[in-house]
Amino acid sequence: MHVQSDVCIIGDGAIGKAAALGFAQAGLKVTLLSPASAQPPAAADDWDVRVYAVNHIAHALLSSVKVWEALDASRVAPVDAMVVNGDGATAGELAFDAYGARVGALAWIVEDRNLNQALDAALKFASNVNVVRGRAVALQTNETAANVQLANGDTLSAELVVGADGGQSWVRAQCNIDFDYRPYGQRAIVSNFACEMPHHDVAYQWFSAAEGIIALLPLPGQRVSLVWSAPDGLADTLLKESLTQIAARLTKLAGSKLGTLSPLQPEALKSFPLSLLRPHAITAPRVALIGDAAHVVHPLAGHGMNLGFADVAGLIKAVSERGQHRDCGDARVLSRYARARKEDILLMQLTTDGLARLFGTDLEPVRVMRNFGLNLVNQLPVLKRRLIGHALGKSL
Repeated sequence: MHVQSDVCIIGDGAIGKAAALGFAQAGLKVTLLSPASAQPPAAADDWDVRVYAVNHIAHALLSSVKVWEALDASRVAPVDAMVVNGDGATAGELAFDAYGARVGALAWIVEDRNLNQALDAALKFASNVNVVRGRAVALQTNETAANVQLANGDTLSAELVVGADGGQSWVRAQCNIDFDYRPYGQRAIVSNFACEMPHHDVAYQWFSAAEGIIALLPLPGQRVSLVWSAPDGLADTLLKESLTQIAARLTKLAGSKLGTLSPLQPEALKSFPLSLLRPHAITAPRVALIGDAAHVVHPLAGHGMNLGFADVAGLIKAVSERGQHRDCGDARVLSRYARARKEDILLMQLTTDGLARLFGTDLEPVRVMRNFGLNLVNQLPVLKRRLIGHALGKSL
């Protein structure tokens, strides 16, 4: 079988699905390549331990492709405020709120399952998106097209191939794009907990050289989602503990803010290693990379997914504005995409990496200075507003 389209997207995560819907909305014929077998869905009543803090850029994209309205709104929590805490006796504090930013919400906490179910529902109604299941084994490009050969012998041909296949991207490897890689020596521990006291839609984050970076994000009702970027040694300990023991740690950390925490679901705990990945390019002849295929950053700012959605918006914009005499995979089109995304990606990489290094240092003088810095920024409205604007993905 030979499948012809304008754009072929490899990877069926949220970023790839959103890209397929966006290109389809722009009037292009799209092929979305998904793995041959899908994972069985989790029980609908359980709270997914993998959540995302969706910012305004991602919200706008998801709204434009009619996905935001398809989410189960009862499982989406707004973030009305965020409190960042330092460590030690001189612990600093930095607080943001939606009122000060003049927005309805700083972000929205969305479960991975809720997001993907809404994307899947939208794809069923996208007449010009062809979902193909299979495994890609070869990628070849020429002056007019890119051809993807599947393990079963089928061929997918398109003007543009989009790699949305994650940090270990097969597409990136086929294009011989080198990358810089550095493990952080940390693992993200994720789970969900019930809290005794209402969180009032506030997200809390603690920075500690000894214990890593701990975030408690609001879920609907009196529930919070944990994202704990723990040093490997501590991660090993946490993974051996029961969720009740971890809840006790978090109860002590949060003090009087949330009251006693308790596990939402027995044994609902996952972990994954953290690293920095910087590809030397995000384009190749007739190929563009988006999402984790284009960059992997530390999750401390919660913007890895948002960076991917911004890639989608940037690539669709570059392709939509290509002009009638250029096709989707034209070199100038891809060059515009790469230039448009360069600053945003670099700034997020430098910010998250710099903060991870800064708060990973346990020297007392450094601890005092970083806590002083948190308090100082908290007292400077102009700088604080710019930081909030960058996090929201909009100017303030």
